[in-house]
Parts: sequence; C-alpha cells; structure tokens
Amino acid sequence: MTPEDPDVIIIGGGASGMMCAGIIARAGKQVLLIEKNPELGKKLSISGGGRCNITNAEFDTRVFLSNFPKAAKFLHSPFSKFSSRDTFSFFEKRGLPLVTESRKRTFPASQRATDVVAALKKDLHAPYVTILTGTEIKSFTKEEGRITGVLTRSGTRYHAPYIVLATGGLAAPETGSTGDGFRMLRDTDHSVAESNPNVVPLKTNAKWVHRLSGTSHSFMEIRFSLNRVTKIKKKGKILFTHFGISGPLVLNLASQVRGLLKRGPVHAEINLFPDTNAGDLDKRLVRLFDKNKNKKLRNVLPEMLPKNLAHTVIYLADPSLGEVSVHSVSKEGRKRLVKTMQTLGFMITGTLGMGRAVIADGGIELEEVNFSNMTSRSHPNLYLLGDILNINRPTGGYSLQLCWTTAWVAAKDLIVRLESEDTQDTVDESDK
Repeated sequence: MTPEDPDVIIIGGGASGMMCAGIIARAGKQVLLIEKNPELGKKLSISGGGRCNITNAEFDTRVFLSNFPKAAKFLHSPFSKFSSRDTFSFFEKRGLPLVTESRKRTFPASQRATDVVAALKKDLHAPYVTILTGTEIKSFTKEEGRITGVLTRSGTRYHAPYIVLATGGLAAPETGSTGDGFRMLRDTDHSVAESNPNVVPLKTNAKWVHRLSGTSHSFMEIRFSLNRVTKIKKKGKILFTHFGISGPLVLNLASQVRGLLKRGPVHAEINLFPDTNAGDLDKRLVRLFDKNKNKKLRNVLPEMLPKNLAHTVIYLADPSLGEVSVHSVSKEGRKRLVKTMQTLGFMITGTLGMGRAVIADGGIELEEVNFSNMTSRSHPNLYLLGDILNINRPTGGYSLQLCWTTAWVAAKDLIVRLESEDTQDTVDESDK
C-alpha cells in the first residue's frame, strides 16, 4: 500500500487510534495512521504515572457505566459489544497479562505503560499499515459535502473512503492533545462542547499544605464548603502536593469544586479520622501517651499518622507542644490536638488547569454520534473515538476503557463495510 490509496485514514496514533488500526490491519485492510508527534502513543506511555491504569475490572456493565452518568444511555450499545472483560482478553492474547489492584483498577503486570504501547504496535505491521509520524492535519477535504480525506499542514492531501478521528481532547497538551479534532469537527458543522479540566489537582495558598508535599494518608474525609455550608463531603485517600492537594479522591471531585469556585470562595476541611468521634480519639491519645510517658510528643504522634503530617498537626494545634513530654500534655492540649486532626482547614484557590488535567470534558455532542458503530450522524463515513466524545468520567481505568471500546466497535464496523464493498466489487466485475 502507498499512503495515497488506503481503505481507512486514522488521525491520531494514541490508544484508540493504534487499537483501531491494528484490528483493521489484522483483517487485511489497508490503513494510513497519521500522528503529529514524533512517535506513537506518547500520552499512553506516561499514563498512570508510567504504569497505565488500562481498565477497571468491574465486569457488570451497568455498574461500570454508572460512572458515566450523563453518557450511560449512549454507551450501552458499544459496551455490550466490547467491555472491560474483553480488554483483559485482548491484551492477554497479545502477551500482556493484567493485574487488578484496589478499587478494581487494572494495570499491566509489568507495571509499565510502555508495554501497553508495545502490545498495540504488534498489530501495526506492513503491508497493511502505513504510519506517518510528525504529520499534523490541518483539515478534512470534502467533495459535494462528503468528507473524502485530509489535508496536512504541509499541504499534502490523502484520500480514503473512511476517516477515523482519534486525536484525543485537551488534557495534557504537552503530549499533543491540543484540541485539533475539536477544530476539525467544528469546521464540518458538528456541535462541540467547550472543554474544561474536570479531573485535575486543586490549588491552595496554605503553606502548611505545601510543606506536606508527597505525604498521603489512606483514609480521610474532605469537606468543601461555600458560605460556611458544606456542599461536598467524601472519604478516601488524599495526596498533599507542593501546590495543594491531589490523589484519586480529589481528582474525581475537582469538577464539582470548580463549579463551586464559580459561585464564591471555597473552604476545604480535612478530617484525618472521620470514623472516630472526638471523645474516642482523645481516649486513643491517652492510651498512646500512657505507653510513651517520657517521650516527646513529636516522637509519639507519628505512631498515629505519617511523620510529616503528625508534626504539622502539632504545629497547627500548638507549636510549643512539640518538645513537651507526652505526660505533660494537658487535657486542653489533647483537645486542641483532636480538634486539629479533625478540622484541618484551608482555602481552595483554583485548579491546576488544562496543563495538569488528567481528564477533560468537552467534545462532540453525543446526540450527533451513532453509538452502534461510532460514526457521525451527519457524516456516516467519519468515525469518532475516545476523548473526542463529550463524556465526563472519573479516574480508575474508565477513560482508557472508553478508548478501547470505541476503537473496537469502529474497527469491526469498518471491516464489515469494507468486506461488503469488496464483495460488491467482485459481483460487479463478474457481471461485465
């Protein structure tokens, strides 16, 4: 195959683009895969902190789709054809075993995102796939209203009967996700929702939070309040950073917090022991102090909390307590410690924005997509995959599963259409 005569052009060599290309190629169809980065899978290779949260092992599709509340009704059709269970099979057949961790998050057993990229590349073999990297698409080409191909920034035109748009959204723009697909969709009169950083760390100016950078605690409760009224309350793991707070709990609440920030100042409050009342927490301190009567508080409290966090609690409660032996800590001193551990407060000043977003919403409006085969309703030869869709979702493997499912459904539909056309061509030839 030459780049001038493919059966399918796929724009975007990320997760969904590579998977779609590989499936089509295995069926013996000709694919031109175009990627603007110098290499394929740039974003995928660093996803999940370099580990790649490849899917979520929730095999009940209805439960799985409950994590896509506004989009669930659209996604039942594609997920009935390719679910998270199928993702396990797909990658294991390509020599990549998967392992499941807490909250059913699933990773390659090797714990390397680059191995996921390598597994997908195995199917991108000649002569069925031509790969063009370092090639940016300027626009679709059209004839009589029908999309017929693409025009590159350098002025080269490529034509194919079918086009797949897998350019991703706007999250992590340093990986090439700069909204190119959104622009191309708008140019073809599709409705594209504005993109916002929905799964993103939160910022604060509180210096004590910054000093805790790198510290986490496995089970806390965080409350977000507006005008002293609690609007959001959730338990989970929180990671303190040099700019504020992050971790799965915070990331998945960020879109709600962003909404509150539009209405006014937002106050956050962390309870380090949400399932223990103040009286029981005080009794726990008494027992701890009785076992360590002659030790200083700064050396004892770390038995209850990570060391940096314990020292911060002491500092915020009463800095003078740090060098005091625990047998000298008064009832009032314990009361201040308990209150501090259950009401660590600070103001939220914003999010880290699109540059640090894990997931962003925005994309083509779902009503304009035929989810039975992932095509545009107005341009049936245009396929729409992954982050190009206006679907909000949490962390935990749901985003990549959306890529795998939409890629598989589109690829299988393309194979059927291409084989049907080949059969028709054979019939037409025999009639001559």
